[in-house]
Amino acid sequence: MTRVRWEQVDYAELNAKQKEVYNFQKIAALLADYGFNCIRLSHDWKGADFLALHMPSDDVIRVQLKARLTVDRKYENKGLWIAFPVNEDWYLLEHDKLRDMVGERTPALENNAWRQDGLLSWASPTKALLNALVPYRIGP
Repeated sequence: MTRVRWEQVDYAELNAKQKEVYNFQKIAALLADYGFNCIRLSHDWKGADFLALHMPSDDVIRVQLKARLTVDRKYENKGLWIAFPVNEDWYLLEHDKLRDMVGERTPALENNAWRQDGLLSWASPTKALLNALVPYRIGP
C-alpha cells in the first residue's frame, strides 16, 4: 500500500502541467470564499482554462489561468477573465481591462513585442501596475 508523504511540494520542481494543476487548485480555493464553484476544463474552451460559476448570482465567467501577469491579443474582445499570481497574491479581472491598465501605466503596448507578437507578460509588474491591481486581488 502506498502512503502519501505529507510534505509541501516545491513549485519550482513541478513540470508545466503540474504547475497548471497546482495554480488551478490555488485560485479555485480562493474563489470558493467568494461563492464560486470552479470547473477545470480538459481543453481550452473559447479561450478558457476553467469556468467560475458564481452560486449567489448564477453568473459564469470564463477564466484563462496564467502563471504570471499576461496580456495576449488572442484574448481580446472575447469576454475572458485572466487569473494570475504575483508573489503570494492572486488577481482576477477581465483581460481587456487588464490590457487597458497595462497601456495606461506602462509603455509596453508601444513596444515591438506587442506589435509583432501581441503577447506580453511580467513576473514582476511595475509598482504603478500593482497599485492599480489592488481592487482585483483575491484573498484574505
